[in-house]
Amino acid sequence: MLKRYEEFLKEVDSEIAEYFKDQQQYIKCRKGCTGCCTTGEYPFSRLEAEYLMQGFQSLSKEERDEVRQNIKQVKLQKADFLKRSVSANNLPPAGQKFTNQTESRFEYRCPFLINNLCVLYSRRGLVCRMFGLAYLDGNRVVLPGCANSGLNYSGVYDCASGMVNIENPLQKKLTIDTWLRSSLAEKYALEAGEIRPLIDWF
Repeated sequence: MLKRYEEFLKEVDSEIAEYFKDQQQYIKCRKGCTGCCTTGEYPFSRLEAEYLMQGFQSLSKEERDEVRQNIKQVKLQKADFLKRSVSANNLPPAGQKFTNQTESRFEYRCPFLINNLCVLYSRRGLVCRMFGLAYLDGNRVVLPGCANSGLNYSGVYDCASGMVNIENPLQKKLTIDTWLRSSLAEKYALEAGEIRPLIDWF
């Protein structure tokens, strides 16, 4: 399955590269720009997590130890976040169960980011591969978070009004599901499994 996934990724990367080329006038991504890796949820399918962890085995001992330490730190941060979220002010009404809605808002630094570089860049998830692009979802243009930081698409985005002026927004909805439920995924007979925030796979 992982070998088929690798072949699938080659086609995905080729298509995404074309999207970045088409949108290059709006793109400011550069090596060392890690805003998208320092604050996020990073949804990964089971298949993506397995592929990532297969690559983890090839890292040096020092890198593996640092990633493990990073994961431990994020887990502690998440536990603290949830503890604060389920305070007296945030408890659900009597008789109702607490849901994971609060949990889903937990954002963190990717544990695979070391010295401002992804140590498993070639095995990064789909969400990482397509981050930075804007796309059309119905009548709404969905912008990458870095547009608010003066990066991608910031020149055509007015924060105050929320208006976006893009001549040629991508017509493809760029989500994990778009790829994992595509005819391309069927071509490689992929079974991606459940999608969770990356940290929840550890």
